[in-house]
Amino acid sequence: MTADVVCAAIAARIDETGFGAHGLHVLVGDDVSERRWAPDVREDIHSVAKGVCVLAAGMAADEGLLSFDEPVAAALPDLPTGSGVEHVTLRHLLTMTSGIDLPWSETMMTDWPDLAREFLGRPSRGRVFQYSNASTYTAMRVLAASVGDVASFLEPRLFAPLGLTDVSWDRCPNGFVVAGAGLRLRTEEMARIGRLLRDRGMWQGRALVSGEWIDAMHTDMVPTGSAPAYDRYGLSGWGGPGPAWRLHGAHGQLLIFLGDAVVTISAHDHVGADAIAEYAVSQLEAHAAT
Repeated sequence: MTADVVCAAIAARIDETGFGAHGLHVLVGDDVSERRWAPDVREDIHSVAKGVCVLAAGMAADEGLLSFDEPVAAALPDLPTGSGVEHVTLRHLLTMTSGIDLPWSETMMTDWPDLAREFLGRPSRGRVFQYSNASTYTAMRVLAASVGDVASFLEPRLFAPLGLTDVSWDRCPNGFVVAGAGLRLRTEEMARIGRLLRDRGMWQGRALVSGEWIDAMHTDMVPTGSAPAYDRYGLSGWGGPGPAWRLHGAHGQLLIFLGDAVVTISAHDHVGADAIAEYAVSQLEAHAAT
């Protein structure tokens, strides 16, 4: 299997269906192939940023600065907690299983004076899945309590080693990174994150983060009760399509992993993303078998 063959097949499907792709990057082993349909500029990678948040938390855990399994209330003692929230951990926040009901909305960052205070102040229903940027945002508030500004913490540990300079990450009115969205990267820059994840935290012979955190993105997944494409979730990662797993951001931002292959897509096509992800995996499987 070569990256050129897979990339050409996916690109042809994009052209055939009219999927609103901006960029496509295919990595197979060390073989790379790319296509573009729009100017090569930095764009919001949306929920792919949740994977970057897991990397940040994993790096902090590697350095002994926090634990994924300690109650988050201890890290944010000034924020009151609702019933049952005293048992919620960082792992629960990053797997969306805090049981706290605060669904996503476009205005959630400004609907309350402090989103983390509002989130943690609501009751928990136990280990119930609900996908919400409020959960990842609160997780990064927990991290910030240990490391200071999350983007600054990541600059020498992730961004600089990957060659990502002047990275922009949206912030809430209180100055914290939005966390689960708002991180802007080019397609190829997002693909560098993909290579790091495929290689379990290794980059150019150097371990940036322990592989256990990356493994947890796509193992020990929790059931979500949703449609097949969204029926299981790990630490920021979705299971599927098929034997693959992915980081999936709104409007078609995708990092798709299968074996030694990574397909990276940037787009503006929310509706067509699931179908193009399925097709990409079908091509990886077909060409791996030849």
